[in-house]
Amino acid sequence: MRVLLTAFAQDAHLNGVVPLAWALRTAGHEVRVAGQPAAVESITRAGLTAVPVGENHRMDAVIPTVGPGMLMHHMDRDYLENRPERLSLDYLRASNAMLTATFYAQINNDSMIDELVAYARFWQPDLVLWEPFTFAGAVAAKATGAAHARLLAFPDLFANTHLTLRRRQADLPAALRDDPLEEWLAYTLDRHGAAFDPDVVTGQWSVDQMPPGVRMELGLPTVPTRYVPYNGPGPAVVPDWLRRPPERRRVCLTLGLTIRDTEFPNAVDVNDVFASLADLDVEVVATLGEKELAQVSRVPDNTRVVDHVALLALLPSCSAVVHHGGAGTWATAAAYGVPQVALGWMWDAIYRAQRVEELGAGLHLHSEGLTVDILRDKLVRVLDDPAFTEGARRLRLAMLSAPSPNEVVPTLEKLTARHRSAVAAR
Repeated sequence: MRVLLTAFAQDAHLNGVVPLAWALRTAGHEVRVAGQPAAVESITRAGLTAVPVGENHRMDAVIPTVGPGMLMHHMDRDYLENRPERLSLDYLRASNAMLTATFYAQINNDSMIDELVAYARFWQPDLVLWEPFTFAGAVAAKATGAAHARLLAFPDLFANTHLTLRRRQADLPAALRDDPLEEWLAYTLDRHGAAFDPDVVTGQWSVDQMPPGVRMELGLPTVPTRYVPYNGPGPAVVPDWLRRPPERRRVCLTLGLTIRDTEFPNAVDVNDVFASLADLDVEVVATLGEKELAQVSRVPDNTRVVDHVALLALLPSCSAVVHHGGAGTWATAAAYGVPQVALGWMWDAIYRAQRVEELGAGLHLHSEGLTVDILRDKLVRVLDDPAFTEGARRLRLAMLSAPSPNEVVPTLEKLTARHRSAVAAR
């Protein structure tokens, strides 16, 4: 079958589609990966066939203007509240409106959607797999009759809040319902001769890479699969110093790809983090880019700074990891059974950080509460208490219990045959 995968031009989100793309390719299927021109190099460096569509999104230009409001709106909530007094209808409406206008419609710009639809009409995919923010994939599937599914590399918080909004408004008169996401998608679909369906937001099913205990059960059709670390598009090279066991316990410090690639602000003061680690009897490996390193006044003597090293090569040698809470870093640490100190500060990063603590695989520290002493104390606890190592081992086993991407391909074939419309069937 023909499979079209799509993700907006952001490496942290594109990386999550690569392992399944290769599983489908090695199973003999035709695979294309579509994204804005800025994503093409990352796609091709992963060894996949790229389809550039539309103009690059302009999130970097939008963030300085509207980003602070969007971020503040979500920083002090864990996006999982079910209590009406905390997650009110007004909050749900405001959040939906803000995300649709300042995020979803920006990364899925009209030119990207139009060219993706045009390519899908030309190539006629049987299945479209889309990164959960890249609604352009669902639009292209609806316009061509292809089956379509989301590929989740993080907990399904955004679908959860949208479904909650729909439930809370279901009993209201139509004139009082407010759903900017549905309105934007309905308008976009209409431009391409298709009608809105709720599965444009949720997919006809979801391929979920989150393990039990972290995966959100929303009552939606789901195909669980194992998270396979892919830390591209940077070079995955094992340096000389990583070819022998560390002389002291090794701690990885990483703040992720997003602050390197975008104008999203860094919520962590690197100097505070370094001060927390400086007097510990550990070897720190800090992956910092030029922008991050420029903020550093002094690198501690126990710290090795590298611009890039693949986490899948580094983390197996580590006794702990201190990180920003990002999806790829969190899941790679979990996959290798490394105890975590997760500095989640907004959106799903907070949820993941809370879950890793509840599962006994690490500790959560909200970035706003970071002080030198608190971070040091949490890291010492994670390093010295074997219960965290055992909790991280249990989380690793839970992740390994899911079928690999190769093993879910037959399930995807069956679901595609079931959901693909006659329009798309050749």
